[in-house]
Amino acid sequence: MKKSPSKGLEASVLNCRQIDWELRPGGMLVQKREVGDGSSGPMIKIKVSHGSYHYEVTVPAQSTFGDLKKVLVHEAGLEAEEQRLLFRGKEKEDNECLHMEGVKDLSKVILLEDPACKERKLEEMKKNEAILKACEAVARVRAEVDKLSQKVVTLETTVSSGTLVAEKEFIVLTELLMVQLLKLDMIEADGEAKVQRRIEVRRVQSFVDALDKLKARNSNTLSNSSNEVSVTAKWETFDSGVGSVSTPVSIQSATKVTQDWELFD
Repeated sequence: MKKSPSKGLEASVLNCRQIDWELRPGGMLVQKREVGDGSSGPMIKIKVSHGSYHYEVTVPAQSTFGDLKKVLVHEAGLEAEEQRLLFRGKEKEDNECLHMEGVKDLSKVILLEDPACKERKLEEMKKNEAILKACEAVARVRAEVDKLSQKVVTLETTVSSGTLVAEKEFIVLTELLMVQLLKLDMIEADGEAKVQRRIEVRRVQSFVDALDKLKARNSNTLSNSSNEVSVTAKWETFDSGVGSVSTPVSIQSATKVTQDWELFD
């Protein structure tokens, strides 16, 4: 049974729609090939030199330099946009074809890292080192604050039990915490280190506030204790005056009047 002309034409149109085309250098329109596609022709081995490193990669002969960069991502550890490929002393564009530029089996290609990308990496590396250094500085301060926090807890326990604490204890501990606060202020931090520094600053400030409150409670306890001692002393003086051998002033005056009346008689 013969196919109708209309069906044959429809199939041809469908096949055309499924084909992807690309424009090669020189204005040649060819079918687009994908790296690794078995129908893309023979494979060639390319020697790639990257500084002191050397790689051998296999790609279809009709690949582009952009395709070669994609393969080198896994070999060299550089993203495609970070790579510059030189062949016969000239840098090649991504859309240039290997076979049209003369690249054959066992041809040598030089791989360079893009200077701008390299500079960004160096800057990023320096930034990360600075952040790490700042994090370590914050950690050292945190260790000192941990020790001082134990003393704050001890003072709080003592004051809560009603025991009087010398005011000097609060002053010295507060000054030590303020020293740590100054150390934190001197740390230049970005990123994660900046977040950690902010957390530690708030922590130190909370301990200073807690000491101020404890100091006030301790002063109130000391004041109440002084008032109780003063009242007790007055009552003791009054009682001793009544029970003592020496007669109070008012009683002595009455005695004198009686003695005058006795002399008159």
